Amino acid sequence: MIDNLNTNEKAFILHTNYIGDLGYLYHNEPSIAPITYFYNEDENNITCHLSNTHKIKALRENRSVSLCVSAIHSINDWKSVLVHGTFKEHKGSGAKSILHNMHLGIQKLMRNKKESQLDFINQFSSKINKNDIPIIFTIEIDAITGTRN
Repeated sequence: MIDNLNTNEKAFILHTNYIGDLGYLYHNEPSIAPITYFYNEDENNITCHLSNTHKIKALRENRSVSLCVSAIHSINDWKSVLVHGTFKEHKGSGAKSILHNMHLGIQKLMRNKKESQLDFINQFSSKINKNDIPIIFTIEIDAITGTRN
């Protein structure tokens, strides 16, 4: 039976994961892409980064965005959260600070989960090179919904 998640359950799903599916419009067509994120409940936003690709162009043109995060244990045991919000790009030292906090938050989450491949953090950092500076952005949260089976 599908049921709604309460506020604490939705926050738990967002806090205990760092990979979600970003939903956005590209050429007036719905698109999704997996993305690394960090949930900042105090700021009521989701921090993300992308290369300067068509996704960023699409987000700049239509700032409405969504993020789906799921915890699937089996076909009959899953929880899913959908965040609706607005794309907000960050630049300069503010962006560096946001990216640093994201990095620390994901690292702490991975340690808490005792994930064996903490090298992911190094991969995360190594994706940033001089020719491809990531675009740092937040999803300013308008609403969060969640369901479970």
